[in-house]
Amino acid sequence: MAAIPPVCEFGWPAVDAILPGTDGNKHQLSDLAGPGGLVVAFICNHCPYVKAVIGRIVRDASDLRDNGIGFVAINSNDATSHPEDSFENMKRFAEKHRFSFPYLHDEDQSVARAYGAACTPDFFGFNADLKLQYRGRLDASRREEGPADLRRDLYEAMLQVARTGEGPREQIASIGCSIKWRDAA
Repeated sequence: MAAIPPVCEFGWPAVDAILPGTDGNKHQLSDLAGPGGLVVAFICNHCPYVKAVIGRIVRDASDLRDNGIGFVAINSNDATSHPEDSFENMKRFAEKHRFSFPYLHDEDQSVARAYGAACTPDFFGFNADLKLQYRGRLDASRREEGPADLRRDLYEAMLQVARTGEGPREQIASIGCSIKWRDAA
């Protein structure tokens, strides 16, 4: 079932955390920011929305890094109910798609809850002061990859954030599969 996150809550401070990465290291989110800001993307391995745009996510992460903007992806899905999202499968997914950014595992889902992540993909764009300036879509793709000439919403917004410290006032929400939450104990 598709989920749509809420609109950007401008100025909301990034939540810091230390999570294990598919590269075998632990990463602190705040350390991944570049001088122009940071994108925190909630993704997973199985979601058709993510699969449709993963090549564009990898491209945009690289292009953003070239512009001084850090990028990190986090998988918070319950791997018990969705085994394709296990940490071992995350490693394979990152290698297959040649991630140039950390892919972190939020096994207890505390980071997704702290961010209010709603779907995969869900993008949070922070300025150099780690204040939220963008919470929108990657581009107009949905469950199928859109045409090559789509406007790069996340990329363009983050270039503006890096330049001015502020994101665009008009943003279009991402859409994707809902986060697969663990059953409450």
